[in-house]
Amino acid sequence: MKKNAKVLFLCTENSCRSQMAEGLLKYKSNGEFDVSSAGSHPNRVHPDAIKIMEEINIDISKQTSNHIDEFIQSHIDVLITVCDNANRSCPAFPAEVKRLHWNIEDPSLHPSGSALYMKNFRKIRTELAGYVDIFLKSFGRT
Repeated sequence: MKKNAKVLFLCTENSCRSQMAEGLLKYKSNGEFDVSSAGSHPNRVHPDAIKIMEEINIDISKQTSNHIDEFIQSHIDVLITVCDNANRSCPAFPAEVKRLHWNIEDPSLHPSGSALYMKNFRKIRTELAGYVDIFLKSFGRT
């Protein structure tokens, strides 16, 4: 894959999983990829996603929640859906777009005051980091 290939992460709300994945790939690839994220029903970047990424010194606080329509006419090299809903409802992109699907659990499923809440965010961050590592290895990056 060419240097600075465009990678788009897609989730329903573009608030947690896709934002965390965007931050991880930007960080781990040292700018080798042009990385963005979007949602079919975008919300805001979740404050706890920002917090959980700060724990590993990745700042996603300046990232924005975008609508998928902003990217339909863009040349995207790789589209990665990170939830089943986004995978099902993803609009058509040109045939040359490489599509991947990572079915990642919503980290905000548990009530925000529960002991499992932040633990689940950390678990999802670790899972996403593993997928990003596999993605990078598949393109000869480490």
